Amino acid sequence: MAKSIDTRCVQAGYTPKNGEPRQIPIIQSTTFKYDSSDAMGALFDLEAPGYFYTRLQNPTNDMVAAKIADLEGGAAGMLTSSGQAANFFAVFNICENGGHVVASSTIYGGTFNLLAHTLRKMGIETTFVSPTCTPEELDAAFKPNTKCVFGETIANPALAVLDIEKFARAAHAHGVPLIVDNTFPTPVNCRPIEWGADIVTHSTTKYMDGHGVGVGGAIVDSGNFDWMAHADKFPGLTTPDESYHGIVYAEKFGQAGAYITKATSQLMRDFGSIQSPQNAFYLNLGLESLHVRMPQHCKNGLAVAKALAASDKIEAVTYPSLPGDDNYELAQKYLPNGSCGVVSFQVAGGRAGAIRFMEALELVNIETHVADARSCCLHPASSTHRQMTDEELIAAGISPSTVRLSCGLEGTDDLVADVEQALAHV
Repeated sequence: MAKSIDTRCVQAGYTPKNGEPRQIPIIQSTTFKYDSSDAMGALFDLEAPGYFYTRLQNPTNDMVAAKIADLEGGAAGMLTSSGQAANFFAVFNICENGGHVVASSTIYGGTFNLLAHTLRKMGIETTFVSPTCTPEELDAAFKPNTKCVFGETIANPALAVLDIEKFARAAHAHGVPLIVDNTFPTPVNCRPIEWGADIVTHSTTKYMDGHGVGVGGAIVDSGNFDWMAHADKFPGLTTPDESYHGIVYAEKFGQAGAYITKATSQLMRDFGSIQSPQNAFYLNLGLESLHVRMPQHCKNGLAVAKALAASDKIEAVTYPSLPGDDNYELAQKYLPNGSCGVVSFQVAGGRAGAIRFMEALELVNIETHVADARSCCLHPASSTHRQMTDEELIAAGISPSTVRLSCGLEGTDDLVADVEQALAHV
């Protein structure tokens, strides 16, 4: 029978058999024992299912990845050591030296740096476009060597909402997949695959974990993109991999399994960015309450956004679910049940005003974190986006006075009162 997102948060990914542990077991082992060399050889040849070394795969991780894939409506998933690793793997799995990426300009500073600078050193160029670009402007950004399109459902910290259908149409018209980082909404509030996205990534460190205990990331493949139909663009999936005895991933594992199998057996093998089984266990505990927590995060976010918008100490407030916000209509389309608990705003008095406001907060802590049970805030221009130029900051929707405030699970009235008393110091 069909199960709600609430039930899947609690039960998907692992169904214990008679006498087995009710909770997902932590397989805290680097290696696995086999009775013969032939049995292990079949694993190394990708001819048999199983595990041989946790640097590639681990049963605990796979159970949790299966839950996230189920929540997103995907065909297969994998965990990584961080959200950054997830985004790197997601792109690099199909875009190698000589490739090109089209990306939204309003994305997390670390991801922007990955695409604009680090991947460029690896021979991969990126063209950034505004999320509000016209279809014609978006179409003009593509090149013959474009391999994928990348965006965030809700940009961090600009909070711009991606028009997923617009970006998906453009990607598919050029024969490439759309990759969407869905960290802020989580699948509770938005499932990008339902709107045309092909691959979804997460920093599971954020709402999915929800308690600041374990860094991690995830990749989910929809199984919808036909790699063989665009075989010339994706030789890594459609031509023999000599490091695995000539396996052609798209042929052997099909449309639903090729992408994640390649990322696991090739990239995880070579880069080793595995999430620890212990962290995966913590992540699953967070996932079991995700559907309960997200409404409270959203309730607090909207209340704080309204309080900020009513103050003459605030020059601008960005919150997708706030009526009048530039992204309100898109949020109503893609995020009708709420967006997230993160509010971005500009404090009067520039950088100094932002700092005074933040230091006056009592319940809200200054942290390099976001999307946690405890409310926190930071100043992006001097922290997460510190490496960006002023021009890049502006393109990302950030000013020197921007504060990113992540509303946790505290009482709504308490959070609003803390914000209002801190504004009195500006």
